[in-house]
Amino acid sequence: MYLTHLECPRCGRAYPTTEPQNLCACGSPLLARYDLAAVAAAVTPERFALRPADLWRYRELLPVADPRHVTTLGEGWTPLLRAPAYGARIGIPDLIVKDEGLTPTGSFKARGAAVGVSRARELGVRRIAMPTNGNAGAAWATYAARAGLASTIVMPLDAPAICRREVLAAGGDLRLVDGLISDAGRHVAALVAAAGGAVFDAGTLREPYRLEGKKTMGYEIVEQLGWQVPDVIVYPTGGGVGLIGIHKAMQELHGLGWITDRPPRLVAVQSTGCAPIVRAFAAGEDRARPWADARTVAYGITVPAPLGDELILAALRASAGTAIAVDDAELLADLRHFGADEGLLLCPEGAACLTAARHLREGGWIRAGERVVVLNTGAGLKYPETVDVSAAPVVA
Repeated sequence: MYLTHLECPRCGRAYPTTEPQNLCACGSPLLARYDLAAVAAAVTPERFALRPADLWRYRELLPVADPRHVTTLGEGWTPLLRAPAYGARIGIPDLIVKDEGLTPTGSFKARGAAVGVSRARELGVRRIAMPTNGNAGAAWATYAARAGLASTIVMPLDAPAICRREVLAAGGDLRLVDGLISDAGRHVAALVAAAGGAVFDAGTLREPYRLEGKKTMGYEIVEQLGWQVPDVIVYPTGGGVGLIGIHKAMQELHGLGWITDRPPRLVAVQSTGCAPIVRAFAAGEDRARPWADARTVAYGITVPAPLGDELILAALRASAGTAIAVDDAELLADLRHFGADEGLLLCPEGAACLTAARHLREGGWIRAGERVVVLNTGAGLKYPETVDVSAAPVVA
């Protein structure tokens, strides 16, 4: 294994990788660091094509030392789908969608769960607990069951019903709160504190290895494009782990010498009903203030106070990116337009990225001829309420 240490991006403190870790003493999430020179000497990009089509093809850049602890359901290597008809509609002919709805649990959360659970198992964790808006909890409960670990998953009452069912089907201890993910987080914090070390907090960015699974989206995009980078990557941003992970992947790929192009400009997409990152980015702030009365149909991005706000904002600025908020009515319309044009039902968070790309092209931020990758982070089938069928005629 080429993992060397964990590092705090805020204060620079280093932590060992030999035991479970949560946040730095200063309160920041920790990042996994690798001996990139040794990785570059051990493997070349051409080797990955000879390996299985899953995220573990990048094992030298993942934190699991013993392959016996790898917990997998075949996650990763999701397709890049060109969208010429919808792209022409919005003035982006080279529009590509990475469809994370084809992962084992129906969302990109399977990536973080696979790597996070595998590493937790390797470090001796027996029970994990986490707050969630739905898909992450479903994924972590599923992979915990696969690994032989117990799980306690806490989510808001109005989280998607399918996610609650997934947790229960996987034998997870499901708890519901009448509130937001921040309220679920407080319940988990109390549970972990009362357990005296018997329960590990696996909440978003509270452990460092979920991010390592999510960063593989960045590796895949580059490999699938022939080791070239797109001009822009558009990402729905709630907790922001995927965006931070893609940025980390690009930094590592540059450090390895496997790409030399300018990194893609990253776009954080939020809802007008919950846009703490957009507000902070526009104000030139390094931290995001909590968003009051957060509400949107794109449930996965309803995160009023993301723990990784500093890292999200830093990734946007380092990549010359931007942040934009879209409203529910527009994203639902774009979801329908894209389905009619391309035959793929997106999740509402993925549709929000289309709306964002359309606005950015109209405003000139996305330039003519640029290659744009949009992340569809989950299967549209998990959100049946986004398509109204009430007007369909009943025929004899």
